[in-house]
Amino acid sequence: MTEYADIDKLLSELRHGHSCLLLNENSAGGMTGFVVVAAEHCEAEHIAFMARQARGLVCLAMTPQRCEELELPLMVEGDDSLSPFTLSIEAATGIDTGISAADRARTVRVAVDAASQASDLVQPGHIFPIAAAAGGVLTRTAPAEAAMDLATLAGLLPSAVFTEVLDNDGAVADADYLLGFADQHQLVMGQVSDLVTYRLANQKTIRAVREGTLQTRHGVFSATAYQDTTQGRLHVALTKGVIDADKPTLVRVHVTSVFRDLVGTTLDGHASWSFDASLKAIGESGSGVLVLLSKPEATDDLLHDIDRLFGEPESDKAGSPDAYNQIGMGAQILRDLGVGQIRLLGAPLKYNALAGFGLEVVDFVAPPDAAESH
Repeated sequence: MTEYADIDKLLSELRHGHSCLLLNENSAGGMTGFVVVAAEHCEAEHIAFMARQARGLVCLAMTPQRCEELELPLMVEGDDSLSPFTLSIEAATGIDTGISAADRARTVRVAVDAASQASDLVQPGHIFPIAAAAGGVLTRTAPAEAAMDLATLAGLLPSAVFTEVLDNDGAVADADYLLGFADQHQLVMGQVSDLVTYRLANQKTIRAVREGTLQTRHGVFSATAYQDTTQGRLHVALTKGVIDADKPTLVRVHVTSVFRDLVGTTLDGHASWSFDASLKAIGESGSGVLVLLSKPEATDDLLHDIDRLFGEPESDKAGSPDAYNQIGMGAQILRDLGVGQIRLLGAPLKYNALAGFGLEVVDFVAPPDAAESH
């Protein structure tokens, strides 16, 4: 059985300027891996290793606040982008073409230097910053958030350089390749799920602010309102019956959408769980949880939804699967409510690092067809 280093060991590696390998397991049993080094310790040899051996895109995880300070707008606007890349960057001085390992390492150090200003960088460049979500892996269990969390917990600047590991054919490396990769290059190896557990032991980004009961068209539900301490948003959980962590619980994590939830519109050939259908299914089962995550919808989001409903071609600003992006927020709420095993009302997506929240998806429940949804 593979043994993974504990989080304290990973933090020690980063403090000493070493790279480590972090594995992100998903609910389907697969995993991806990425090499991480603290940004303030990033040198040319780190960049060279990522480019030659790991082979992925070299990215720089930074806080949204730091991205704003450096006047780096997102390539695609929207808080919930699956990969919130900003414009790529280059150091304004002290480099040659920008592509060399030494040039890219300098760009990283300039970007994270507290004395640097927007004028110290130019765009486009050869380093790709990502605005990691506030709350880190407790909000989004993705590489940028995990890398930034490790650097922060290590007592370093909240920024890290990382790249995904690709295999010899250029495909995303699987578990066997990743284990061999860590052994070959003597990298300390850890898991995102352990990082989630580590953070949950000391910190949460949600808190219950109201509790009561609600009479709905599908019966009486217990209601708990949770406030997100990172963005101030309010989320609601509706619970039916007794929740037992050792028994499968019917669960729906639902992100608000004006057209889907209020108008009741659906796309032809795309059956999905509406809020009402989800509440009905849980009410009829006698037990379960429906988590309603609030998400402000910008003008571009609403226009994109309208275009899709009218059959227009997909826009470049197409949104990503919101429930997937906010899995950390929903997972914290489910954990607080005592959920363990999950029968998920939704498509069989691969949700990352759920084990860190003490959760396991044991089944996916297909939605009713579009006619029944109405």
